[in-house]
Amino acid sequence: MKLHYVPGACSLASHIALCEAGLTFEIDRLNVPTKTTASGEDYLQINPKGYVPALRLDEGSVLTEGVAIMQYVADQNPALELAPKAGSMARYRLQEWLNFIATELHKSYSPLFNKDIPEEVKTPVRSLLEKRLGYVENTLAHQSYLLGDTYTVADCYLFVVLSWSKYVDFSLAQFPNLQAYIARIAARPAVQAALKAEGLI
Repeated sequence: MKLHYVPGACSLASHIALCEAGLTFEIDRLNVPTKTTASGEDYLQINPKGYVPALRLDEGSVLTEGVAIMQYVADQNPALELAPKAGSMARYRLQEWLNFIATELHKSYSPLFNKDIPEEVKTPVRSLLEKRLGYVENTLAHQSYLLGDTYTVADCYLFVVLSWSKYVDFSLAQFPNLQAYIARIAARPAVQAALKAEGLI
């Protein structure tokens, strides 16, 4: 398998999941402005959407969208329980969290990266993000991970999204449970491996 990525982008969550699952894979960095990969391919021929992640499977097909990729990866090594069994209520809880992270958190951080968006527009975005993160903060007051005591691919994704705070001057000081959670996830060997591979540490 080959993961197409941009360092520190949402593709990092898929990268962490691949490391956690113990799968054999390559990584190929995308040059965003040119839409070419480090290996010299036209990325738009791989993923016409033009953004990461994209996972090229061993049989040649390409899977896109991080939420789908992470669940696929988890299902390749079910014994690790990176995703609950398909059809179980726990699996729907996982999908609930993955969708919340994608739509309510990930997309709330996106405008904060855009230098062309004026500060008066970003202020209500930050306010909404604080409310959304408050919900996660309260959840993590009573459990180690999003699904309780079991680490899943949803935690891979949340960790990456929260890591963007330092790049957009969004303080997490009011969220001690989130800060402890970030430290807990960052200490995992698979997370360290992915961060090192992407040149982030």
